[in-house]
Amino acid sequence: MSLSRVLDRIDADLPASLERLFAVLRLKSISADPAFKDDVRRAGEAFVAALAEMGFEASLRETPMHPVVVAHWTGAVENPDKHVLFYGHYDVQPVDPLNLWSADPFDPKIEERDGVKVITGRGSADDKGQVVTFLEAMRALLAEDGRLPVKVTVLLEGEEESGSPSLEPFLKANAAELSHDMALVCDTDMWARGRPAITTSLRGLVGEAVTISCADRDLHSGSFGGPAWNPIRLLAKILASLHDDTGRVTLPGFYDGVDETPADVVASWDALGRDAESFLRPVGLKTPAGEAGRSILEQIWARPTCEFNGIVGGYTADGFKTVLPAKASAKVSFRLVGHQDPAKIRAAFQARVREMLPPDATVEFHPHGGSPGFSMPFDSPWLASARDALTEEWGVEALLIGAGGSIPVGDAFARLLNMPTLFVGFGLGDDRIHSPNEKYDLESFHKGTRSWARILKKLA
Repeated sequence: MSLSRVLDRIDADLPASLERLFAVLRLKSISADPAFKDDVRRAGEAFVAALAEMGFEASLRETPMHPVVVAHWTGAVENPDKHVLFYGHYDVQPVDPLNLWSADPFDPKIEERDGVKVITGRGSADDKGQVVTFLEAMRALLAEDGRLPVKVTVLLEGEEESGSPSLEPFLKANAAELSHDMALVCDTDMWARGRPAITTSLRGLVGEAVTISCADRDLHSGSFGGPAWNPIRLLAKILASLHDDTGRVTLPGFYDGVDETPADVVASWDALGRDAESFLRPVGLKTPAGEAGRSILEQIWARPTCEFNGIVGGYTADGFKTVLPAKASAKVSFRLVGHQDPAKIRAAFQARVREMLPPDATVEFHPHGGSPGFSMPFDSPWLASARDALTEEWGVEALLIGAGGSIPVGDAFARLLNMPTLFVGFGLGDDRIHSPNEKYDLESFHKGTRSWARILKKLA
């Protein structure tokens, strides 16, 4: 059987695959620091060379900041009616503080940590190690089959760790070249060691800083307290109005576009045993907040939220100063899911603030961010194929999970390329990405490579 030969090839070539990974891990592609601009380019060139050596038409495309790697497979394909775009990034986070690393962050090795073999070094998990799993899977498929299961285009950016400022303009300018049936992204985690997962939902984000002003100066609370409007009191009342007693957000239309998660998926999350006590105890809490009747994982993965991230007004230094402040400010963020519209959420929040202000008060808004959530339809055949492939490789049913944070590229692919995204990653929560002593489990690399070979076969 072709697949078994491919998997055997991956097993046999593991030492060579690791050497190819180590070669790119040694490149100091820190996109945020201009001092490493040439190193970032060298890393992009290394991936271009690797893809070209495999037979791809590969090139380095210029942007105002760091270049983008684009490669197309133009050779033989098992099912030419299907075309996927694989996305990853070859830049890495800065390594500071360097004194907290146990070894040179750009001298990768295989080490044993807590009885587990791991690949060490900056970028081992985020995202070079994850990218190379996909490339090595294609290398094995080509070596054994002489063709790929589906058409593949590879897109690797060099600015993800710097906010991807050039990505959206690049996608817009090259939409016809890059828009295909499905995007594959390997920049997420498994549920746990040995338990694969597909991230089917990511939350979007709307942020808003609001400042309420009343008097033209701070006022003595003994002379003006009572008759004069206090902006802290106004702000507190507005913020308190944003939730009801069950934890639901009260803005009109807030839940438009929020679908209920299928009962069988919620049941699979409940079976993971992540109850409120086990989730909150490590951070010193015991009792759950949030929407009543919703489990911890459902709240994080599938429900929208409104949170207050900062509030300031009046005298906040040591001691006591009895004033009515002239201004009070807060930072408010909304995590979005499903098809919630960021613009409508922002407008509803601003309308709530304005309608609760007295004539003597004015308000200023300062927006921050505005990306929608991402969700993969649970009935997607692409999702079913990938889940089957992961289950076969790992010997345990692959989970469909969500992520409480945001990965904006999923929204960008949907909005600019009209293309859904499948998030399959092999990272772990203890990989220490963005921190000293980053690592990537050897099993994640090895079985991740085998997993991609199976997924590509399934997609065909």
